[in-house]
Amino acid sequence: MDMFDCVAIGEILIDFTPAGSGRGGAARFAQNMGGAPANVACALAKLGRKTAFIGKAGNDGFGRFCADTLGRSGVDTSGLVLSDAHNTTLAFVHLSSDGDRSFSFYRKNSADISLKKSEVSAKLLSSARICHFGGVSLTDEPARGATLGAVQKAKKAGAIVTYDPNYRPSLWESAKTAKEVMLGALCLADVVKLSEEEAEFFFGTDDAARAIRAATEGCGVKMAFVTRGARGAATVAQGRLLSSGAYSVKTVDTTGAGDCFFGGVLHNILALGKPIERIDADEALHMLRFANAAGSMSTAKMGAVAAQPSLAAVRRCMESEKELGAG
Repeated sequence: MDMFDCVAIGEILIDFTPAGSGRGGAARFAQNMGGAPANVACALAKLGRKTAFIGKAGNDGFGRFCADTLGRSGVDTSGLVLSDAHNTTLAFVHLSSDGDRSFSFYRKNSADISLKKSEVSAKLLSSARICHFGGVSLTDEPARGATLGAVQKAKKAGAIVTYDPNYRPSLWESAKTAKEVMLGALCLADVVKLSEEEAEFFFGTDDAARAIRAATEGCGVKMAFVTRGARGAATVAQGRLLSSGAYSVKTVDTTGAGDCFFGGVLHNILALGKPIERIDADEALHMLRFANAAGSMSTAKMGAVAAQPSLAAVRRCMESEKELGAG
């Protein structure tokens, strides 16, 4: 089997995003594919990378829509299982006036958390340059065991492991369990993306330098990023804290922006083709700027996948748009 630049494993679902209002002011919602690992696979595919997705959706209209969206984005779907016994997970996205979002999940006994170890493609895992996963698929068994087992197999086969905790408190039985499970998973990863809120949750600080140090020195992560919303993101390379601001775009929906950011990071790691620990400060700063441009551009349209930019579009943004000051 040919090598894949990235094989992502985890949840795939439907995001219902706000689409105006109908008669009497009733809210309208538009159907979009969601799920952070699936979004990352699509973001990388739109940047020209060869990607595949492993996960489970219902064999219903929603699940088939997700499969079609992956395929149209250029993602290999041979690892996607469509279940006759479970429905596709649904999430309703609520947007604030500044485009920030919150979620209401409908996920009990749904397809994504029913993924079994026997349903995970060993061939895809053995062909991955990068194996990407997230914390949402760790909330429940059997998906937790299937995901962690897959990551361990990919790592053993030589893949770079990348991880986004993507903490959603309402999906966990307790904050204690969430922290224990997600920190354990973090220690399997080579590259990690944390929001400021997640840095605070895991390490007791929203200070980027301290959180990155805790991830790298305490958990063995080789490279960590802390995202700061409209203030951009930060990382550390060669002992230096590096920051880059978001780009000036008219934000309408931040859904999937972090996934698009991470796709930009992984694209650059693949392009460099060197051990992560050898990435220098100049290369890391370019990586930050590229990822921030990709993430910023994704907020200018509704929906996660539909808003993801091409490689040419990201480069144009970096050349022509204003980078805001990093916080």
